[in-house]
Formats: sequence, C-alpha cells, structure tokens
Amino acid sequence: MRIFPVITAIFVTGILYFLIFERGQLFEFAQIKLNSNPEQAETSVDPVIKTLKEPVEEGNKGFTVVVKKSIATQLDSVIVLRGRSEAARQVIVKSETTGLITSKPISKGTKIKSRQLLCEIDPGIRESSFRDSLSKLREASARTPEANSRVNEAKARIVEAEINYLAAKKLKKGGYASDSRLASTQALLQMALANFETAKAGVETAKARIASATANITSAQKELDRLKILAPFEGYLESDTAEIGSLMQPGSICATIVDLSSIKLVGFVPENAVSKIKLGAQASGRTVSGLISKGRVSFISKSADQSTRTFRLEVEIDNTDGGLSDGQTVEIKVGSDGKKAHLIPSSALTLNANGYLGVMLFSKQKAKFVPIELIRDTASGVWVSGLDEQADIIVVGQEYLTDEVKVFASYLEE
Repeated sequence: MRIFPVITAIFVTGILYFLIFERGQLFEFAQIKLNSNPEQAETSVDPVIKTLKEPVEEGNKGFTVVVKKSIATQLDSVIVLRGRSEAARQVIVKSETTGLITSKPISKGTKIKSRQLLCEIDPGIRESSFRDSLSKLREASARTPEANSRVNEAKARIVEAEINYLAAKKLKKGGYASDSRLASTQALLQMALANFETAKAGVETAKARIASATANITSAQKELDRLKILAPFEGYLESDTAEIGSLMQPGSICATIVDLSSIKLVGFVPENAVSKIKLGAQASGRTVSGLISKGRVSFISKSADQSTRTFRLEVEIDNTDGGLSDGQTVEIKVGSDGKKAHLIPSSALTLNANGYLGVMLFSKQKAKFVPIELIRDTASGVWVSGLDEQADIIVVGQEYLTDEVKVFASYLEE
C-alpha cells in the first residue's frame, strides 16, 4: 500500500475543512500575521484608495465601500435625431403656352445660372399678332389729335351760336327782329351743342382704341416672353431639358432645377424633447461618409405627425461648397438647454427594490439610495442628473447595500 497518496488526501481534506467550516478563525489568523508587519501591509494596499483616518470601533459591523467625491458641472444637452438632407429649393419648370421646341436640349447635371435659357418655343403667328397690335395703336394714337381738334371747334361754334342767339333775343325784344330769326339762331345753338357731344364721343372712342391696342400689345408681348423658358434661380438640372421638336402645351415640363447652395437637414423630434429645442439653436449634421456641417434650427413644426406623434424639425445649412446632396441620410445633433450633471462610472449605477435606476451615496456613515436621470453615455463614464452640487457616490460595493445600512468608506484619490 502506498502511503504518500493517503497523506496527500488527508492534507487536502484538512485544508478544505478549515476553508469551509473554520473560515473566520483562519482569516483572523491571517490578519494577525499581516498586521505583525505593518510596512508590508501598507505597501500591499492599492495606492489609488485612501482609507479614512478615523479608526473603526470594535463591535461595529458594516460594509466597506469605495466612495468617489463628485462635483456637478454644467453640461450642454444634445438631442440626437436621424434625418435626411433636402434641397432648399427644387422647382419643376413648365411651359405656359403651346408650340414646338426649337432649342437644343441641355444635359442633366449641368450647372445653370439664373435667367439662363432652358427651352425656346417656335413663335408661329405671335410676332405678326404683335406687329398688328402695334399698327392699331399707332392708328388710334394718330386719330386722337383730330378728335381733340373737333372738340375745340365744337366749343367755338357753341360760343358763336350763343352770341347770335342772345343778340337775336334782344333785337326781338326791341322789335327789330322777327320770330323766325330768333328761332333760327336758337336752332343753330342746339346744333352746336349736339356737334360738341359728338366730338367728345369721338375723343372717347379714340381713347378706347388706344387702350384696346395697348392691351393687345401687352398680351402679345407676354406671349412672346413665354416662348423663352428661363431658369428661375441658379442650380443644377435634375433632368434633361425638353427635346427639340417636342410639342409643348401649358403645363408641359421643360426641366427640373434643384438649388443646393443651401441645404435643409430634416429630422423628427419626439414629444418629450420638442419643448427643449428653440428656434435658432445650434445644430450639426453628420453624413454616413463622415462629413460634418453646422447650422441653426430654422423651423419646428407646431403640429405633430398623426402616425408617429413626432414634430418636423429643419436645420438650415450653408452648402456653397456643394458638399451635401439632396436625400442623404444624416445624424442631426441639436443643442438644448444645459443642466448641472455628474460624470460617474457606469458601474456605479444600481437599482433599488422598486426597480428605479440610481446611485448609492455615502451620508453620515450610512448608505442612501438616490434616483438619477441618465443624460449621456460616454467612453469615460455616464453623465447623470438628480444629485446635489456635491455628492459622495459609492462606486464599489453598492450592489450589496440598501438604505440606512452602515458602511465604512474609502475615498478614491483624485
């Protein structure tokens, strides 16, 4: 029979017995041995942790925890949205008249200047109509002086007829003129008045002809202007212009122009965050390719979307360099009102019995649970609010604590 395996089994059994059933006495023995060499014990402690100088009285029971002194700092809140980019202006240019295209098409993607010719339509009989209206205006204008002279002549004849009538009336009263002469002069006066009214009507007719000819000229000129379809603003063609020989009618599409000098970043804000954003707030957008653009909030909808219950938000971005395009996916960050917050390790967070998220504070030698609001998660920790300006936060050992449990604290060195 081999003796060494038996001795080894007995030795291992003894060690297991002391570790399981006599653990307290074993740890006390080890603590006495450790304290017998104070210099060695001091060097074995983690240099990051500085223990409290107050001695622990014998008979006091409690948990030993690690505490971090934290001071709140001002933190700018950021609301992150998913959205897209939209061109500030996009217009479909259409025809206002009928005719065949006579200009060559311009390829899509071409940069267009403001008032540049896009499509030109065959004038047809429009030019002759314009010249006819001009000739009628000249004719009506030429007749106006003649009509005015007739009015002046009629006025003179009225004055002459009135004088003759008054003279005949006086002679008749003195017995020097007959009744027939008085009646003749009165008839001449009535004829002069009628001629004056006719001359006035001739002037009004000449004015009406001038007005009609002017209106026809304006209409003909507008028709001629409609033959040339011009770009309303500077931008890029999203489609080829109408092909030569195409028949255009009112409403037919000539081209589509998009203006990319200014871009809108469009996102949708949830109900619980819309009150935190103000017009003019600073914002930035980041595309999938990593391009970052900055701007300000230019629009916040006052009416929520019926299906998503979110509010449309627009950020105006200067895009004169052409870095952004219409329809790109963008991550939008909008600045809102900041608040005081603490930066703590994420491992310091815990839940209480009711399931609320919070931290354990060290207060008057006891643990105290305080609920918090999680603001932002970063690589160096989490930003939380809901605590006092200064707080002693338990960062190690908080998982085993409840309210009013007595603890012994060791502070992290800053």
